[in-house]
Order: sequence, then C-alpha cells, then structure tokens
Amino acid sequence: MVNTWQIRRAVDYIQQGAVIAYPTEAVWGLGCDPFNEAAVTRLLELKKRPVEKGLILVAANVSQVEHLLSNLTAEQRSRVENSWPGPNTWLIPDKGNRIPEWIKGKHSSVAVRVSDHPLVVALCERFGGLLVSTSANPAACEPALTKTKVNAYFGSRLDFVLAGDLGGRTSPSVIRDAITQNTLRS
Repeated sequence: MVNTWQIRRAVDYIQQGAVIAYPTEAVWGLGCDPFNEAAVTRLLELKKRPVEKGLILVAANVSQVEHLLSNLTAEQRSRVENSWPGPNTWLIPDKGNRIPEWIKGKHSSVAVRVSDHPLVVALCERFGGLLVSTSANPAACEPALTKTKVNAYFGSRLDFVLAGDLGGRTSPSVIRDAITQNTLRS
C-alpha cells in the first residue's frame, strides 16, 4: 500500500536537492533528481561511485521516457516497451543530449527502466518524471535488502528514507543494450 503522505514528503525532499532511500523491486535504492548536479554528486559521494560509470534512471510509465524512445527504430522501441513495466533496464542512445553527463558518465547512452513497484511508480508520478535509481550500498558492498542495512550504510547522511517493502524479486534488473540487444547484467 502506498502512503501518499510519505510519497509527498519524499518528493518534497527530492525537489529540494535531497538524496533519499527507497525500496525497489529487489533491493533498496538511492534516488535524487537526475537534473540536479549537486544532488547527483552527493549521491555518488555517498556510494563512493565514480561518475564515469553512469547511473540508472527510473520512470513511472513509458511517457516519462518518450523523449529517449524516439531515438530507437520501431522494432527496437517495441522490444523495449513490451518489456515494461518490470525489471528490465535498457541502454538507450541519448542523441539529443537531454540527459546530463553526470548521469550518463562516459557513455553516450542512458540506462532507463519503467518500474512496476508501486512506491517507485508513485514517487516518479508525484515527482513528474525520471529519478535516479541506484542500489543503496557503498561501492564493493552488497546492496541493502533491509531498511536497517540502509541505515547501517548511510545513517544520518541520507535526507529521507521512504518506508516500504521490496517488490519480491531476488536480483536487480537485467540491463540490455536497446540497439545491440547485448545483455550487460543478467
């Protein structure tokens, strides 16, 4: 069940440049406004993750990623759209450079998924667009599977932790290239 008050509060924090933690389909995630460079920089510092690696963006629905899907052929687009919502992250070319470099890292594509987790969907809907979605763990540590582990990793350095349950999956999303169909993470 989605607690609307908690979602509003989380989005208020995000709009102010905060980094939050929230449950996703399989692991706890960290998120922020992908267009706020200071927020993304802080998130990367919390994770001890180099900006060059890039980050995944999450959306509530296909319309929130429409501007990226226009870079695909009809066949590629159909393949991507038919896999959503769900645990499928796709690398999609950002030919119009609409996504900041601090999200894409050293890549020309952006990693995007449309979630089926009710809290993630509610966050993106309330925010009105894409959010950063990266596992809640420092680099080289296991992703957090509980709120307790999130707190152990980050404690008071997070601005907000959205209460909720994981979506029941046992592994993070599959990552595939929308152009080549190569699987980068299964």
